[in-house]
Amino acid sequence: MKELSPKATATPPRKAEVLVGWMDSLADRTRLRLLRLLERHELGVAELCEVLQLPQSTVSRHLKLLRDQGWVRSRRSGTTHLYRMILDELEPAARKLWLLAREQTEQWATVRQDELRLQRRLRQRAGGAEAFFAGAAARWDRLRRQFYGESFTAAALLSLIPRHYTVADLGCGTGPVAAAVARHVKHVIGVDSSAAMLRAARRRLADQPNVVLLRAELGAIPLADQSCDAAMLVLVLSYIPEIAPVLSQARRILKPRGRLVIVDLLPHDRDDFRRQMGQVHAGFASEYIQRQLRQAGFRDAQVQPLPPEPSAKGPALFLATARR
Repeated sequence: MKELSPKATATPPRKAEVLVGWMDSLADRTRLRLLRLLERHELGVAELCEVLQLPQSTVSRHLKLLRDQGWVRSRRSGTTHLYRMILDELEPAARKLWLLAREQTEQWATVRQDELRLQRRLRQRAGGAEAFFAGAAARWDRLRRQFYGESFTAAALLSLIPRHYTVADLGCGTGPVAAAVARHVKHVIGVDSSAAMLRAARRRLADQPNVVLLRAELGAIPLADQSCDAAMLVLVLSYIPEIAPVLSQARRILKPRGRLVIVDLLPHDRDDFRRQMGQVHAGFASEYIQRQLRQAGFRDAQVQPLPPEPSAKGPALFLATARR
């Protein structure tokens, strides 16, 4: 039997060890999310924390492992370390593993949420250069907020609603939407099935004589046919097992060409969040909402994602509108 040289016996175990290390790197959801971001953009730790909604210690720990195993490289820019994955610099076998992992994670709801937050962050980054050259224009935004606040913008937009409107706030909860709209329209009708929520809403809306609050299930709204000019479902559908009957009821109470407005969650896979908030659904895809609106008889249905607010910790939202 021919004796193998030391080099020949050492090579296969080393390759196997490297392969297992690569596979271990890709066996973690956070690292997969990081690599998807860093394949396309060079990002700092603070930016990655914002996009992933994870603490710095967690992000830094995963970045160290990815850098040590050759998945990403880093460079210093001022006081910031920037990270990037260069696909062409990976070992061929590692590149094949990553391309497979990227393909298999393409439809993750979390990945889509990351993308929305990433695009917001990139817009902010691009705005920094513009702000440098904008001069007085940049100062105006700061002075505007400093001296006048921000709520007047929402008040100005709400004033565009016709004064004669009757608006149904379906799933009104504690009444924040009804309170915002009431001063700008003729009537607001809040409907909710929770006695506790309605008690809080009555306290909030005590000085609004044009608001009526009703306790009822949204699958059987106690309002006459074609009695409302507009209806709103704000952060409501995620709590309802079957949304089709609710949409049907919303259409029934709307006048011809009356408008329905929906705000709710985009798809996500944060099951801990869903349980904490007592929600039935983990968000809705735009295509699903459009289809449900069409099936309920609505026209001109449009659904668009809303830019996540920097301070918001929950999943991203969408805005949907349609006409009866």
